[in-house]
Amino acid sequence: MGMEETEFLKTFEISIQLSTVLAIVLMYRGKLLAGLKLYYKLFWAFIPVSVVGFLFYDFIKGILFNTIVVSVMLILGGIILIWIDRWTRERETKFENLEDISIKKALLIGVAQCFALIPGTSRAAATIIGGVGIGYNERQATEFSFLLAIPTMAAATGYDLFKTASGISMDQFVLLGMGSVFAFIFAWIAVKGFLKIVDHYGFRHFGYYRIGLAVVFLILTYCLGIPLFENTKP
Repeated sequence: MGMEETEFLKTFEISIQLSTVLAIVLMYRGKLLAGLKLYYKLFWAFIPVSVVGFLFYDFIKGILFNTIVVSVMLILGGIILIWIDRWTRERETKFENLEDISIKKALLIGVAQCFALIPGTSRAAATIIGGVGIGYNERQATEFSFLLAIPTMAAATGYDLFKTASGISMDQFVLLGMGSVFAFIFAWIAVKGFLKIVDHYGFRHFGYYRIGLAVVFLILTYCLGIPLFENTKP
């Protein structure tokens, strides 16, 4: 799109995820309108990342976006996804409904989500791993992860825009609008497709994808001569 590597680009990459949140809200409106118990558990799961993200916001954006961190976390997350796929393949869920987990288990998923603040980890991967760890099956862990994106990404986007919106021009707001529309469309497609793949094949293919992506990223970085610890993004 011809956008330069500026603070606006970082804001753009975060803010368009509000459309992703809207897609999830519409997709899961039935569960969200069923009662307050699910909101209560999502609230407790959201607390850890809100605290850690607020305290380390500047450090994360300024230091951790580099080739080594992103690549290592992609590979590590891929290995864990492959492992939990084998671990959960024949395991039954411990909970009939998403909201049946305790506050303690909701907090544990929230702690797992904190690892997603490290670039390359993936918020979905971190929370899915946390959900499987507390006893959800693959489908439940995935759905709770999507629902937890609602408060998490809304808060992250709001905080980022609060810090940078004053310097955004009208043309840049138009770009945000365009990005948001396409983000909504592809978020809907991605979530539907992700759930079908999880139901039929589990998590292992996403693990292979992450490891392969990290290898390609490292090769391209080497070929382009980019320093491994340079503050950059894949």
